[in-house]
Amino acid sequence: MNGIFKGIRPLDYVLAGFMTVAGLLMMLENVTASSAEGLPHPLSSTSWAMVPAFLLVTLPILWRRRNILAVVAVTAVATLAHVLAFGWISRCGAELPLAFALAYAVARFAGGWRNQVLGLLGIVVTQLVMLARDASIDTIAGGLAVALPLTALFYGIGLFVQNRVTRQSAGVAPVTERTAA
Repeated sequence: MNGIFKGIRPLDYVLAGFMTVAGLLMMLENVTASSAEGLPHPLSSTSWAMVPAFLLVTLPILWRRRNILAVVAVTAVATLAHVLAFGWISRCGAELPLAFALAYAVARFAGGWRNQVLGLLGIVVTQLVMLARDASIDTIAGGLAVALPLTALFYGIGLFVQNRVTRQSAGVAPVTERTAA
């Protein structure tokens, strides 16, 4: 059991906790909604089952450092299952920040360009699936007009940080290579 949490840093717990709490609060809002007035689409479900089911969407980010592509894939599949199971409900308030955090993590931890592209494609697919049945979003195009630029911004921030980390680690010589003065 301890091996599953190997390599997870304190900030990973904070991020996963924040995303999970935001998701659970969003789902609780859907469950307790007395009416869908003001929403572009009426809610399809107010089932309590959507609350624990949404954990499968938000919790995988905890393992972002270990295998970001698996995290993006699990998040995409869990989002699709959630959309199919519960239909038109509001998810964007939790899933869009999650997508931005995933974009940052892809830039930081995915490695080569192929993995970067696959990770970003997985995030865009996740956003499309979520926006396709989000009761708070009028059209997918309107949602993507916000989601894609912010995803690109967070990806860019991740690339900037990764490039700085790479440059700093390349400039520091290992202790065994240092010469004595």
